[in-house]
Amino acid sequence: MRILVVEDDNVLREAVVSLLKEEHYIVDEAASGDEGLYAAEQGIHDLIILDIMLPEINGLEIVKKLRANNCTIPILLLTARDSVDDRVVGLESGADDYLVKPFAIRELLARIKALMRRKGNIVLEGALSYGGITLNSKVRDGLVGGQPLGLGGKEYDMLEFFILNKEQILTRDQIFDRIWGYDSDAAISIVDLYIHYLRKKLVPVGCDTLVQTVRGAGFILREK
Repeated sequence: MRILVVEDDNVLREAVVSLLKEEHYIVDEAASGDEGLYAAEQGIHDLIILDIMLPEINGLEIVKKLRANNCTIPILLLTARDSVDDRVVGLESGADDYLVKPFAIRELLARIKALMRRKGNIVLEGALSYGGITLNSKVRDGLVGGQPLGLGGKEYDMLEFFILNKEQILTRDQIFDRIWGYDSDAAISIVDLYIHYLRKKLVPVGCDTLVQTVRGAGFILREK
């Protein structure tokens, strides 16, 4: 799971990022509103943790812009304001949840898991499934009818991204940014190479046709 943390308090941001990495999340971070909005608009994250009081553009405006562009990624707002009116404004802007600073680590983790379950991104048993394929994050591999797929690291990450966004088109840019990161020096053509690798791993179990090319748009995980 990939989480974006947008927080201008360096100490708090680094603490949250470190905590999430310890929980085995992939984490991107931003220290300003503009930087956070740009990262969020890439559509590669499963959850956004967003401070309200940010330089350049505040968190509420970021939420409104994302929702206006049909972004459905769950958003957890962080703020020092704890009045009912402040919470209502935050939720009415399009955020999914609201956490007041200072907060307990256990509560932050619990709210993250609750939001991801609500979105359908976490199965309680810790596995993701689609089209006969089951992924298990503990071993970072997939099973089809009890047979392991033997996925490599990036193959696993790619298939996880597809399952999390099943039956939705993912562009090459989205896949590249999600798997390799938008600061990677790799060429965009590496996406097609790993799509090929992934399909080869799915051939023996008859699931290679699940990963379909959408001409001129990207790729989609979909049962025929």
